[in-house]
Amino acid sequence: MTAPVRILVVDDHTLFRRGLTALLGRDAGLQVVGDAADAGEAQRRAAELQPDLILLDNHLPGVNGVDALPALRQAAPGARVVMLTVSEDEADLAAALRAGASGYLLKTIEGDALVTAIQRVMRGAHVVADEMTGKLVAAYRDAAAPPPAAADAAPPSPIDPLSPREREILRGIAQGASNKEIARDLGIAETTVKIHVQHVLRKLGVSSRVQAAVLATAQGLS
Repeated sequence: MTAPVRILVVDDHTLFRRGLTALLGRDAGLQVVGDAADAGEAQRRAAELQPDLILLDNHLPGVNGVDALPALRQAAPGARVVMLTVSEDEADLAAALRAGASGYLLKTIEGDALVTAIQRVMRGAHVVADEMTGKLVAAYRDAAAPPPAAADAAPPSPIDPLSPREREILRGIAQGASNKEIARDLGIAETTVKIHVQHVLRKLGVSSRVQAAVLATAQGLS
């Protein structure tokens, strides 16, 4: 049997922590091994428990969740971190992804969808709430738009340097597929996919799969 995913829940609301723990406990593949109410306690618990995944609220007393991310990742290097918050602020989303979060979900998410998102993250995917994906794409388009004076000269597409195979890989990333799933769909080895992903990120000038997915979506590749 596969060992359950060991989860640390970080939220300053006691009732929410208890409710989330009870919800996740219904799935045999998930196990909440601890919880914390603030960033300092979360760092200590992460170092002690070495969870597989940390569900992290952003609105914490003292240091907020996004700012606590680097210390948490250092305390538990093997843990993936998923933001679970009420904040729909684009800046919080961007900061979390830059700090290494594997996902950004809103507390309005349904229980089954949360379990599915956790499973996807543990397979190596990145997850972003549907409500936030549009904002991320819009922000990227605004940042990438040429200045008005150069509007008539269409800039080259950032995906132009990609080979046909690399575009297939990028399309899979944009659809939220893991390396294993992409390998299966394309009939190639997972190690080959990993190499292609590295090349795709380098050619696009991005540092994460989420950034690559946003760029692909903006280019209509998804």
